[in-house]
Amino acid sequence: MRILKGIAASAGIGIGKTFLYVHEKIVIPHNTVEQENIAFEIERFNQARNKVHVDLSLLLDDATAEDHQKILETHMIMLQDPEFVTSVENLVENEGIGSEWAVEKVITSLIEMLETSADPLLRERKADIYDIGWRVIRSMMGKSRANLSIINDEVVLVADTLLPSEALTLDPAKIKAIALDRGGRTSHVAILARALQIPTVVGLGRITDKVHMDDEIIVDGNIGEVSIRPNTASAMKMRQRFEKWVAHEKELQELKNLSARTKDGHGVILKANIETVEELDAVISHGADGIGLFRSEFLFLKPGGATEEEQFVAYKSVIEKMKNVGPVTIRTIDVGGDKVIPGMEGLSEENPILGWRAVRFCLSRKDIFRIQLRAILRASAFGKAKIMFPMVSGPEELDNVMVILEQVKDECRRNGIEFDEDIEVGTMIEVPSAALVADLLAPKTDFFSIGTNDLIQYTIAVDRGNDKIAYLYQPFHPGVLRLVKMIIEKGHEFNLPVAMCGEMAGDPLSAVLLVGLGLDELSMSPQSLLEMKNIIRSITLSEAQELVDNVMKMNSHININTFIREWMHDRFGSIVTA
Repeated sequence: MRILKGIAASAGIGIGKTFLYVHEKIVIPHNTVEQENIAFEIERFNQARNKVHVDLSLLLDDATAEDHQKILETHMIMLQDPEFVTSVENLVENEGIGSEWAVEKVITSLIEMLETSADPLLRERKADIYDIGWRVIRSMMGKSRANLSIINDEVVLVADTLLPSEALTLDPAKIKAIALDRGGRTSHVAILARALQIPTVVGLGRITDKVHMDDEIIVDGNIGEVSIRPNTASAMKMRQRFEKWVAHEKELQELKNLSARTKDGHGVILKANIETVEELDAVISHGADGIGLFRSEFLFLKPGGATEEEQFVAYKSVIEKMKNVGPVTIRTIDVGGDKVIPGMEGLSEENPILGWRAVRFCLSRKDIFRIQLRAILRASAFGKAKIMFPMVSGPEELDNVMVILEQVKDECRRNGIEFDEDIEVGTMIEVPSAALVADLLAPKTDFFSIGTNDLIQYTIAVDRGNDKIAYLYQPFHPGVLRLVKMIIEKGHEFNLPVAMCGEMAGDPLSAVLLVGLGLDELSMSPQSLLEMKNIIRSITLSEAQELVDNVMKMNSHININTFIREWMHDRFGSIVTA
């Protein structure tokens, strides 16, 4: 027996026989091309692109799920992107190299650009670029790819990685779980796995070297653990854990249409965070009260960004689908600094975490900002939308972005463009200076939303992407909790609803503490919603406030973490505290 630890990417437990899938290693010929053959070489490249386009079109015709369609459409856009095509053709013409080599160089450059980002969501998008590039290379080299749709038995899929287009061929009825060497929680594969509710663990290192076809394997997507060839005792223990989890999930499903209200009647609004349109089905099926954070920058991943019309269509589709569910809060583009977008120049910096990003970028690139605001306003005519500005550091920045918003509104009125005249505008509080002047920001905005991911790293001065100091990133640090408490109190003084949309908002260990602190709204990944609702419905507000009173007297995150973990374990058991 062997147990491997990885990253829990999609909740659930899957038990079964291994189906091992490892990508063939292809050596790309680094050939030079004679001048008279350059035109032929470029034609080979364009024929391969056309062949891949036809293949993707056939997949799109067969795709019934909206999430599958969106990924395929994105790949088709990338395949036809003028910058991609021109870059490959220029390399062939100017350097006299073969088309396969030229494609390899272009996608490697794009991937390296994304890898410099400290944002894991952006880093994961490199899989899409890799996928398209290698489809074209395979076509030029006459190499076929194994089709995972041939899987006819119920199996646990173990692979080195899964490209987005490969994941789309999976039959969820046959895949009991997925375990991958590589990948992260924000990859397209992880997003699809969560949407299809397939238990998944990624980032396992070299699990493909440690298993064989038809090995017995157990994948625990709740805690990020995989057991290979478990012994009898371990298998029995895992099956008991599996049965307990299945029973717990059935109980949670009964809460879908109930409100998140404590036993003594205190209500908390639970919303979902999304990066892509394909997550909406999971948002609705898990009973969200709306979208608390739509990360709009992922519309800009293709080189050159997104046009106003492309943005409008995306925002409108989300708003319309959520019309009978709840409002959609769209965060304006949080790009720049550590979030490098292909085709946008000047975003690479030596100190990106404190750099030219979010509203700072928008105030410098008003052309991009105005287009986005106009697209959001246009979409607001089709349902309930809210606008939220990220990384505001003080009143001056908020004033400046509000001036631009009002100018765009006036422009829409002059041109007869309909929009919600009462659209709410909120401020993310994720910079300590904004927390300290929350009383100055409150009169200028309709709501606060605490972005804990950045607030924690800025408060403790710890880069959350730096493995050497990752242990310092502590949500339960007394300084962080004092700031959160202060933001909530200042917001409520001005009758503002206060939300939280960082990872802390979806952590079951934080649930009771956040309720006791007085948050009005929590926004999280769709898969966390029902568990958080269960916790809230199992306690009283007075119990949560008593927990806060005890915690705020403590002077160490270790003591706070231990106290909360024991408190939660006594009431909810290991499913919550694992």
